Amino acid sequence: MMTQYGSTAGGDTGTGSAGERTRRENLDRMFNPRSIAVVGASRDPAKAGSQALATLAGFPGTLVAVHPRETEIRGVPCYPGLADLPEPVDLAILAIPARACVQAAAEAAARGVGGVFIVSGGFGETGPEGARLEQDLVDICRHTGLRLLGPNTSGFVNPAAGCIASFVPGVDTLAPGRIAVLAQSGGVNLSLGYLLNGLGEGVSIAAGLGNAADTDTRDMLELLAEDDNTDAIALHLEGVNDGRALYETLCRVTPRKPVVAVVAGRADIGDFAVSHTGNLMGSRDRTVAALVQGGAVVVDTLDDLAQAAAVLARRRLPPKPRSAMTLITGQAGPGLLITDALKTAGIDLPELGGATLERIGGLLPPMTYIRNPIDTGRPGPGFPDIVHAAAQDAAIDAVLVFGISEPSVLDPAQALTPAHEATGKPVLFGTLGPDGDLEKARRDLRASGTPMVLGPDRLALAGIVLDADARHQWLLAQRGDAPETPDAPGGAALTGPIDESAAKALMRSYGIAVPRSMLCESRAAAQRAFADLDKPVVVKIAAADVAHKTELGGVVLDVRDAAQLDAALDRIARIPTAAPNRVLIEEMAPAGVDLILGGVRDPSWGPCVVIGLGGVLAEAVADSAVAIAPVGRADVAHMLDSLRGKRMLDGFRGLPRCDRAAIADAAAAIGRIMRDHPGISEVEINPLRVNEVGALALDALVVLGDDAGVQ
Repeated sequence: MMTQYGSTAGGDTGTGSAGERTRRENLDRMFNPRSIAVVGASRDPAKAGSQALATLAGFPGTLVAVHPRETEIRGVPCYPGLADLPEPVDLAILAIPARACVQAAAEAAARGVGGVFIVSGGFGETGPEGARLEQDLVDICRHTGLRLLGPNTSGFVNPAAGCIASFVPGVDTLAPGRIAVLAQSGGVNLSLGYLLNGLGEGVSIAAGLGNAADTDTRDMLELLAEDDNTDAIALHLEGVNDGRALYETLCRVTPRKPVVAVVAGRADIGDFAVSHTGNLMGSRDRTVAALVQGGAVVVDTLDDLAQAAAVLARRRLPPKPRSAMTLITGQAGPGLLITDALKTAGIDLPELGGATLERIGGLLPPMTYIRNPIDTGRPGPGFPDIVHAAAQDAAIDAVLVFGISEPSVLDPAQALTPAHEATGKPVLFGTLGPDGDLEKARRDLRASGTPMVLGPDRLALAGIVLDADARHQWLLAQRGDAPETPDAPGGAALTGPIDESAAKALMRSYGIAVPRSMLCESRAAAQRAFADLDKPVVVKIAAADVAHKTELGGVVLDVRDAAQLDAALDRIARIPTAAPNRVLIEEMAPAGVDLILGGVRDPSWGPCVVIGLGGVLAEAVADSAVAIAPVGRADVAHMLDSLRGKRMLDGFRGLPRCDRAAIADAAAAIGRIMRDHPGISEVEINPLRVNEVGALALDALVVLGDDAGVQ
């Protein structure tokens, strides 16, 4: 292990570690280099060092090579080592084996190099020996300010700077553009770059992070937020080590620039064995929830990611909880598909105002449907006026237009651009047709910044991501509304295991209502409690070593008289447990809708809250939503609206209309419990009985970290 390192030129290095300003400056030097050195340059075309020189042939800055014997390769001057370079370079590409990279990185730091890019594997992904090499690289970076991309990555491209720091043939064909690509996988990085190229977009910076030993997703997001050439960021995630820090970075970045993400691992389910809560929180669910709360838009495929980033790079709606759009279509069939997709995503297509309808009606033949969507039939001379009138409607936030390409009757740029310029509202165009016609339309629309997509599905996607971006930014702006509990215990130490009575006492101390109850240690105490409580009651086993009482027959409902009480006590006494006579007698709650409300401590994202349809079928139905804590009322409203069974909360078929504010307050309290008590690994209320007058925790489970194996 190396213990002494040279310091980078300039910057504010602290004692034993590099200052953050130096690290930020060197990150910028690495991705926007004016000088590059290829370490391990070679004349052999089969070697990475040769390919690196080939892809950098068009680099406009200073390009040098490092080779112990050669003085020149491919017209590039060579030097024996990094220490021999006449000037420090911004970027050193290490095309050498893993075992040689640590010494090379130390020499780079000593020479004042900004950053190094390591393509080779053989580090943390290979086992303990590789992990030690990777840690040595990390130590060098932390102590000197040197930045590292990788190792184990295909590199990055910055076409505008002429910097193709990659060994993949053909990557130098990526055109400069306004969209940044940030991927944990080098292969995904290049795939996205090619997809954007195919859309005619190009990239600003496209980087594969590989092992991300030093430069990680947060570093890149901060860099790209400041990059004048980047208007939107396409993000690919596989796993997140420090999710809470990434969330905080997204909160700062997404209001400035849109971030669209795709997350791997749709089948990954969290391994939580005690409560229903853990099984309702797949790790991908928590990642998606955190991204959304941080203001990002999450899509399902790389194709959607490229298309969504291309749209948001040109147009964004102001933050708003719900967007309203109008669809203008030249063909009814595609219009129906688009309308269905938009409404399924919860986007309003409101009926247009009377003045708008009158104006549009005067431009179209009778019997044409114009209320929204607007079916124009084959576009005619009045099409630009129709688009303009729809955009002027006060209820409309954006206009989507679809039409099969017909250059003889519709010039898209002339038809769409004036409406945006006059109203400032986004106008998005979807079309299909011959390649030549499409390329001309795309070129003409690009001049005005109007997004153009191919096909009904992509136009629907464009509207959906436009709305999602606005909604997520609105939610982010509301993040400070979580209600506080003035008398919260403030993290008093808990000891366990914790039975239901103690769990409910904790809930009550955070403002969560619970039914009136009495904890009884004997049959005589249970009989006295029964006499004091309002009937009917529920009798529950109160043993701390029983988590799921219902499955074992440990919950007896609707107990109304002494005989029923004795039968319930006899039944519970037969359950194998360390405390067979310990029961909780509780007044029955009024009718309502049963939800599950819980919290889990994620190792990366920290405390998370889940809400879903509850009761004994919670896992079978699996209708739930997740958020990272803290949560406010706007967050909880968003979670409830995402449930498939949300109509059950609003008086569906005789059910009571649920007090959503009470649900939000209880969810916020769960978040605070998890925050205040780091020893708690899980909390669950199932069911949370909700009706028009409030919410009651009918059952409660608290699991401490050391109790995770309790069944």
